[in-house]
Amino acid sequence: MVPDPARPADDTANHHEVYDGVPPSAVPASEATAAQVSTPGAGRASEAAAGRVSTAARRAGLPAALAAAVDRFERHLTLERGLSAHSVRAYVVDVVGLLDHMARMGRADLAGLDVRALRSWLARLRSTGSARATLARRAAAARTFTAFAHRAGLIESDPGARLASPRPHRTLPPVLHTDEALALVDRPGADGSPLGLRDRLVLELLYATGIRVGELVGLDVDDVDRDRRVVRVIGKGDKERTVPYGVPAERALDAWLRRGRPALAGPGSGPALLLGARGRRVDPRTVRRLVHEHLAELPGAPDLGPHGLRHTAATHLLEGGADLRSVQEILGHASLATTQIYTHVSVERLRAAYRQAHPRA
Repeated sequence: MVPDPARPADDTANHHEVYDGVPPSAVPASEATAAQVSTPGAGRASEAAAGRVSTAARRAGLPAALAAAVDRFERHLTLERGLSAHSVRAYVVDVVGLLDHMARMGRADLAGLDVRALRSWLARLRSTGSARATLARRAAAARTFTAFAHRAGLIESDPGARLASPRPHRTLPPVLHTDEALALVDRPGADGSPLGLRDRLVLELLYATGIRVGELVGLDVDDVDRDRRVVRVIGKGDKERTVPYGVPAERALDAWLRRGRPALAGPGSGPALLLGARGRRVDPRTVRRLVHEHLAELPGAPDLGPHGLRHTAATHLLEGGADLRSVQEILGHASLATTQIYTHVSVERLRAAYRQAHPRA
């Protein structure tokens, strides 16, 4: 993809990824909450608000050997694994917490990193009220770190391989019913305004493809193959995949490219497919805002963010007969286990319909 000089946030003056080590994307009612739930660094803002020591202060206070290990791990995640800055930060937050706990135990280097230290750290977190899902995520971060440290020769054995963690409760994500989803994507664009046409395309693509909001805003014009009706998506870890879209999304795309984008495009637009009011690449926060606003106009619809439309798309694909492997490929999940949560959503919706409609339910 062509580097985009117009990457800064847009529209935010006027308006208000997964962590590979654990089952991602337990979906909440809003994208902001989803970002907290699906990453190992969740809840750090609330900890800071509660007066706890910041991660930066903890990292600065680590013994030299432990601080050097964090630095090497951070470089590994960034340069070798190619993770996003958000994912790297989330991993580092948890590892700094672990090593800070070790230092408080009097262990000043990685020779003291054993399974007892790992269990002690998780026990302390549990005693302070951390939920099972949080403990599972942080244990996964610790295992990723110890595996790296072992491969890098920083420790003789991998204590994380012996660490068990509680299985997190899988919360079934809320999704739209089919009629609600269709009503949502049909709402914007009727006035023919450039931003209305953009909003229509945003909703159509989110629902038609199930791509993540970060993947959506990262699309360039050349990433769309209109002859085959597919988009080229760069997902987590810079993995590329091709995702199909349907005829309604093609109509929305055509209207946007002919009448919407030219009206907003300017020197800072670059190759970006979706633009904000100032002609620069649209910001994820703008996409979240518009999804919430349009859903708020639908009576009875749940309050979802863009990730909720991703879950809706996956659920509707399975309910329509798509096989699990195909849905996994469309969504870009590394593990089939992550995709399987949507089978539970579909079954629960089926059971609810049965209970409501069958006289012997």
